[in-house]
Amino acid sequence: MVIYSYMFPRHPGDKRPGPKVGRTAQLKLEEGPCPSCTALLDQLDGAAEHVAQRVNFAVVARAPLSRLLTFTEERGWRRLRLLSSAGNTYSRDYLGEAADGAAMPMLNVFRRDGEEIRHFWGSEMLYAPTDPGQDPRHVGTLEPLWNIFDLTPDGRGTDWDEQLSYS
Repeated sequence: MVIYSYMFPRHPGDKRPGPKVGRTAQLKLEEGPCPSCTALLDQLDGAAEHVAQRVNFAVVARAPLSRLLTFTEERGWRRLRLLSSAGNTYSRDYLGEAADGAAMPMLNVFRRDGEEIRHFWGSEMLYAPTDPGQDPRHVGTLEPLWNIFDLTPDGRGTDWDEQLSYS
């Protein structure tokens, strides 16, 4: 199972504009969704039904379920499975929340081991020191999953680049 922790509400330091229309646009900026996470989920909504053939995929946000459902409708998302961690400790337990309570994007992978579900991998790179000039929000977190889950076009676990031919 792959779980992406969605920054809704957004990180308090994120001052980029929020939605312009709909009920979500009426929220205070700090209570609204992260624009980067929203853009990623726009793309994943299209891929979700294909990924679901091999992976159980869910998106978790700290926002209350009613806000998630409203925003899902406003965005036109039809394939994503969104879950709310409002009222529980999932986001904090799996590093989707910083020590100060700020939302953090986090990708976690859980695998079935017999009858148990175990945490297998997390995108700790968001918490690792960055190189000078590198923005920690732009560390590639999805790339390692292609081979972990064999999500390549031929099913052999090779890199996408090897499958592409340019003419």
